[in-house]
Amino acid sequence: MKKVLIANRGEIAVRIARACADAGLTSVAVYSEPDADAFHVHMADEAYALPGSASADTYLHIDRLLAVASRSGADAVHPGYGFLSENADFAQAVADAGLTWIGPSARVIRELGNKVTARAIAVRAGAPLVPGTDGPVDDAAAARSFAEEHGLPIAIKAAFGGGGRGMRVARTMDEIDAAFEAAVREATSAFGRGECFVERFLDKPRHVEAQVVADAHGSVIVVGTRDCSLQRRNQKLVEEAPAPFLTDEQRTTIHESARAICREAGYTGAGTVEYLVAPDGLISFLEVNTRLQVEHPVTEQTAGVDLVREQFRVADGLALSLTEDPSPNGHAFEFRLNAEDPALGFLPTPGAVEAFEAPTGSGVRMDTGVRSGSVVPAEYDSLLAKLIVWGEDRQQALVRSRAALRELVIRGVPTVVPFHRAVLEEPAFTSPDGMGVYTTWIEDEFTRKLEAFPYVASGASERTTVTVEIDGRAHQLGLPADLAAALLGRGSVAGSGSASASRGAESRSGETAGAGAETGASSSPHEDSAGTSLVAPMNGTVVTWATQDGAEVAEGDTILTLEAMKMETPVRAHRSGTLTRADLAEGSAVCKGQTLGEIA
Repeated sequence: MKKVLIANRGEIAVRIARACADAGLTSVAVYSEPDADAFHVHMADEAYALPGSASADTYLHIDRLLAVASRSGADAVHPGYGFLSENADFAQAVADAGLTWIGPSARVIRELGNKVTARAIAVRAGAPLVPGTDGPVDDAAAARSFAEEHGLPIAIKAAFGGGGRGMRVARTMDEIDAAFEAAVREATSAFGRGECFVERFLDKPRHVEAQVVADAHGSVIVVGTRDCSLQRRNQKLVEEAPAPFLTDEQRTTIHESARAICREAGYTGAGTVEYLVAPDGLISFLEVNTRLQVEHPVTEQTAGVDLVREQFRVADGLALSLTEDPSPNGHAFEFRLNAEDPALGFLPTPGAVEAFEAPTGSGVRMDTGVRSGSVVPAEYDSLLAKLIVWGEDRQQALVRSRAALRELVIRGVPTVVPFHRAVLEEPAFTSPDGMGVYTTWIEDEFTRKLEAFPYVASGASERTTVTVEIDGRAHQLGLPADLAAALLGRGSVAGSGSASASRGAESRSGETAGAGAETGASSSPHEDSAGTSLVAPMNGTVVTWATQDGAEVAEGDTILTLEAMKMETPVRAHRSGTLTRADLAEGSAVCKGQTLGEIA
């Protein structure tokens, strides 16, 4: 390999570009129109435009990605995580084009990416499992039949997907129909396929996973374990390595079953085998992620391994640099820095990052896809960066994490930092005697009131960065702000290219969100509850109406569901009364503060 196309964006694209530089490889970035001035475009050696803004037209468009690979002369493709990273068709298309795919084979991705066949592999490998259906179920009636036989609660899960999307939990028989419909809808939207299977849901489990790397020469190494129990909406917020408070027997079970699953599947490259660990100690295989994980840095920090470099070695046909499972050195936490307002139910909120100042100090690492002046687009997920903090043991890592989060400065968009600061004061998470958090702990037990996001207006910068496309390649020019504004005000820059300015340099202002709102898994509009208007709590798209026009509703009822930044958020009634819906069809785009209906 000499030249790697990074088929992704944001933080992970920056991470891979840095690894390419370390390995002496040339990096090629791709970018959509909203990402013309993104950090990953600046960090890569080359960058090529993908016309359009929607994921389907850009980062999910296989033909366009392969065209860039051909045009740039790239001989390998790294998919990062998300988007096409677990798409077997993309892996096969890359191989068919004569390029090196940095990941497991298309066959392995297909078998392990389908949770039903992955479960069958786990059975053959002797991995621990809870009861589940043998394959996807046809309808909600089949899910009810499973619940009648095996008991409640049940989890309805996308057969082709991960990251918590396309999963719903039903705790009563009455919830199954709506849960099945929502899981199928979200799975179809996120992964292009809506098949779902059913399994028993473990109450209050921890989420523990094993990081695996394997080569084509027969080596399968378990690099370490991680705990990822702090989640909201089944998506991780804080991760740590190694997974604490496991017995030697539990750790051995996880290591050996993860290794056995990968051997049975013929796995190569980096991957993660995930498990649920019940309060009584029961371990159950969950799934295999056939890609690099968002949380891989905590394993790197405690194992002393560069997992992206190991991916490069395996893809190039070399043996792993590891010969045995490494013993963990110290302890590390990762805090995902998402553009979400935890004081308003973790609402995703795109916008301009006016200031981004990373903390410093011993054991501190920042993997970021933004910097001061970056813009967080509404079209993609909410992850801005990741703060990773290492200590000699868990308690020291906690102390250092508190200091790093106090020092961290992000202005312009709300982030989950207030939650991170708060959770580091929660005994359920910080106790040296055991782990008190579990996968739904935030929704179930976290009641601390968080500070509202302070919307701060900024002045215009003296210079503006303008990205100019010449023959599809990105070139950045630093121009006086007045000149850039004049050029852009006329709509285009003379010549055959096109230009866009970094909106992070513009002045902006906003209102201050209401203080004292509690966190939760969904959001009600932060309006005066005495008003009749039901307003959109964020920019987004109408997914589905849950309530008919003219219906009588009670405060807290779900009225409709909005989708933004790849997450669905239910909007709930802020008062009781009769609903008059606005003329908004499913698929309609709405703006934050827009009236969705009246409840009189």
